[in-house]
Amino acid sequence: MALNPLPLPAIHASHVGIWLADGDGRAQRVGRGEAMAAVAGTPHLLLGATLTGDRLGYPELSGLDLLELFAFLFPARFAVPTPAGIARALGLEAPTDEAAIAPFLRVATAAMLDAANDPAWPEREGAWHSLQALARQRWAWAPLLQQHLPRAEQSDRWLFARLPEWEEVSPRPQPRQVALAPDAIAERLDRLTGDGAERRPGQQDYARAAAAMFEPRARKDAPQMLVAEAGTGIGKTLGYLAPAKQWIDQSGGSVCISTFTKALQRQLARETERLYPDAATHREKVVVRKGRENYLCLLNLEDALQGGFSGRAAILAQLVARWASYTRDGDMVGGDLPGWLPALFRRNGTTALTDRRGECIYAGCPHFRKCFIERSARAAQQADFVIANHALTMVQAARPRDGGAPATRLIFDEGHHLWDAADSMFAAALTGQEAVEIRRWVLGPEGKSRGRRRGLAARLADVASYDEAGNKAIDAAIAAAGEFPGEGWLARLNENAPWGAIERLLAAARAMVYARAVDPRGADSGYGLETELADPEPALVEAAGGASDAIEALLRPLMALGKRLDALVEDPPDWLDGQTRARVDGARASLGTRIDTLGGWLSLLGRVGGPADPAFVDWLAVDRFDGREYDAGLHRHWLDPAYPVAEAVYRPAHGVLVTSATLRSGARDDDGWTEADIRTGARHLDGAARHFAVASPFDYARQAEVLIVTDIARGDLPALAGAYSRLIEASGGGALGLFSAIRRLRFVHARIADRLARAGLPLFAQHVDPLDTGTLVDIFRADPHASLLGTDALRDGVDVPGDSLRLVVMEGVPWPRPTILHAARRAAQGGSAYDDSVIRARLGQAFGRLIRRADDFGQFVMLSASVPSRLLSAFPPGTPIRRLPLDEAVNHVAAANVERRKSAYPAFSPS
Repeated sequence: MALNPLPLPAIHASHVGIWLADGDGRAQRVGRGEAMAAVAGTPHLLLGATLTGDRLGYPELSGLDLLELFAFLFPARFAVPTPAGIARALGLEAPTDEAAIAPFLRVATAAMLDAANDPAWPEREGAWHSLQALARQRWAWAPLLQQHLPRAEQSDRWLFARLPEWEEVSPRPQPRQVALAPDAIAERLDRLTGDGAERRPGQQDYARAAAAMFEPRARKDAPQMLVAEAGTGIGKTLGYLAPAKQWIDQSGGSVCISTFTKALQRQLARETERLYPDAATHREKVVVRKGRENYLCLLNLEDALQGGFSGRAAILAQLVARWASYTRDGDMVGGDLPGWLPALFRRNGTTALTDRRGECIYAGCPHFRKCFIERSARAAQQADFVIANHALTMVQAARPRDGGAPATRLIFDEGHHLWDAADSMFAAALTGQEAVEIRRWVLGPEGKSRGRRRGLAARLADVASYDEAGNKAIDAAIAAAGEFPGEGWLARLNENAPWGAIERLLAAARAMVYARAVDPRGADSGYGLETELADPEPALVEAAGGASDAIEALLRPLMALGKRLDALVEDPPDWLDGQTRARVDGARASLGTRIDTLGGWLSLLGRVGGPADPAFVDWLAVDRFDGREYDAGLHRHWLDPAYPVAEAVYRPAHGVLVTSATLRSGARDDDGWTEADIRTGARHLDGAARHFAVASPFDYARQAEVLIVTDIARGDLPALAGAYSRLIEASGGGALGLFSAIRRLRFVHARIADRLARAGLPLFAQHVDPLDTGTLVDIFRADPHASLLGTDALRDGVDVPGDSLRLVVMEGVPWPRPTILHAARRAAQGGSAYDDSVIRARLGQAFGRLIRRADDFGQFVMLSASVPSRLLSAFPPGTPIRRLPLDEAVNHVAAANVERRKSAYPAFSPS
């Protein structure tokens, strides 16, 4: 059907230039001043106000943003926020050049409004009432949309009436003890890979090896454990899904698959569709679980819709409410909420709509029966597969009261991240921000009209009314929490006017850091400082005693309250109905977490002025970014964080698989298994873990090469920027640039973005473009001419198969930061050999971004002459490795690009 473009002006701005299209669609290139004058006087159609505003130098740019219209009309639908991405989502022909984009926006707008006229528009319910609310907020699109959205004959149901309620169900029975037949696993794997698919021996071997984790356990605290390295391209996901599904069918059990990145959680959910092709069955049998801070809090949303938000934030709340009606699971971070939507509102993000502060009142919430978090937790109890992240899996194993123990069979994909996940999970941090969170959890948010119903007393109002002992404990906890740091604590520290025992502790710790710390990056670098907790100053010792007293004053009533709640559950009184029981159970879970935290703080404070515990590393830190302090306090980490993983997570399980493509980090000693057992914690189990390895099927000698550039001096930022620019131009885009410092990333981007854009090569960057990382990767994946600059988060969190990623450029060797924690682990685990293992792992993960399938080709460039030969084992055997000057490296990349253009398969023959 032909579309009549709307007679509205439009603007498109990029690093190449700025174009305005008038109401008749005539486009012209204009200067920045003319463009700013035009959009200031008349609302223009645009795509992504924040990004367009950045390109214009007009941060507060507003107008008719097509992304906002898309979010309203098509909530929970995926779209890459680029002209080509919107064209693809709408079934339109994409603009062919920059000058055509502004006129295209008029056509895309007409297509979206036409969809609203379609009687079969699936997202019609609730749209009219949402639009009226948005009109009251003066949403720019409201007048246009009101012409296309007549009032429904029947009144729309209020959002909170449309959401389904979850139901309590009986616990899943204990799995039966069964033995898996290898032939049955092979047949299932054949079905999963599809009819006619070529059998991959490596994948078959991997599936048979993975079946070992489902064997019956021989004795308590000795799970059947397999540590398995599967090279890229083996197909390890289907390799472990085949025996897992076979075991589920035979035993009636469930399997928890744990990952590190949200991207792999999404990928795993898609892979499991092969097990359950029917969409409804898949939703029942496969549940993705994340921490509660990822999900929309309906009570927070209701507060926002009823006046808690104003201005642009109120518009965001209405668009999120539209999404909430159609979302699969309410996941706002990596789920089906468009990642670009919060970025459209700059300072008004979605964090206030999630439960990030532990404020949940559980069954006391009017939306408890419809809560996305509670629904997910209950669905997981009945699911065959629960796809969680490492942190949540560890939390549920270490603290079963926080959501139930995980399945008896655990699969840790991305197993090379277990160490890092455990390092965060089992650490203790007595800092200003953490102390404020404890205070807020007890007292509720301060300075908010609705804050009174969010504190501990509000959660347990029924208990306080009917149980005298519980009421006294609550009152005592509230009084003690009032002595904890509140809003403005950091300003008081800067003014040397701390209030209360804990703020005095933080002030003493901060003073000791500034007195003793040495920043290896140079004085006044503006980044964090730290010093060992050794030979503490008398002021710190004295302050630690006072802080311990304050913490104990809170811990005692919380422990008394916990015992009282346990007693109420064990011997319930008449007044404890089902609703109150649910509220008590929720309070017990969050109460236990805070008791653990406070106990960890007391243990840490006992170290001040006392003997060191060799199992831990303790230090003081002042956290800063770009010269601005944002936190300060005391820290404690396990020297070996894999030890608590083995104790709390592995031992209770019956079967464990830890798998990755880079578990052994390219080590040669003992085939790398000693190193793998250290990093995964397998060495701490009584029974020896089994090992299995299968190499990648890819022909790295033909599909990849490593180029080490020898003539870029360390610290020469102009030369570094020039190298990135020349390499990206030579490859025709498709480059992922990796940096170890945000400042260098920003410098390089600022120097080369315009130049590359003029060559038709868009450049995007973390920490520069106002978009979340997931959206940046989506844009990068969708455009083979685009390139992306980023930091560690992109080193092993990107899966971009095909032509869109054909070049990885690292600014240098990813040396570990010389922190106190790293120094302690380095001393305990072999000195420089430990450093080498960390670097090899990082190099292997970065290289792994390149070749994701059999027809990929890629080049890995390191801009550093100081790459020791011993680290090169990080790359797959057979990969050509060359040391050469930049000019020759550029020629290599350009030659590969020419070859790529000649053939659909980017073959490369090393000279």
